[in-house]
Formats: sequence, C-alpha cells, structure tokens
Amino acid sequence: MRKPTADFKVEDNGSVVLVVPMNRGAREWVDENVYLESWQWLGGGFACEPRMVGDLLAGIAEAGFIYG
Repeated sequence: MRKPTADFKVEDNGSVVLVVPMNRGAREWVDENVYLESWQWLGGGFACEPRMVGDLLAGIAEAGFIYG
C-alpha cells in the first residue's frame, strides 16, 4: 500500500516554520484561506511563526489536506 503524498511540506526551523504547498489545490487553498504578506513567501513556501502554525495545520487538515 502506497503512503499518500503530502499536499503541504512543513519545515520547522526553530524561530520560523516554512510551509510549502506541494500542488495546485494546496496553493489555491492557501490563496483563499490564509492572509499572507508578500515578504512571507520564500521560494515556493511561506514563513509562519511557530505559535501560529498549530491553527494553520488544523485548518489544513480540516480541509482534507495531508501535511508532513
């Protein structure tokens, strides 16, 4: 049995968490549901404060996406 592919990659770097949408559906969800400043985008992902990432990941899971 294949492990499902993550829709979001989450990298905890200590003082900042990088969240990377891995497909079009994930990116569209971010665009529609997450308020971000342009400076938060770093490459293909966005920076999030560790104290806020729990709520973000709960919303991602509630929307039916997989993160890892």
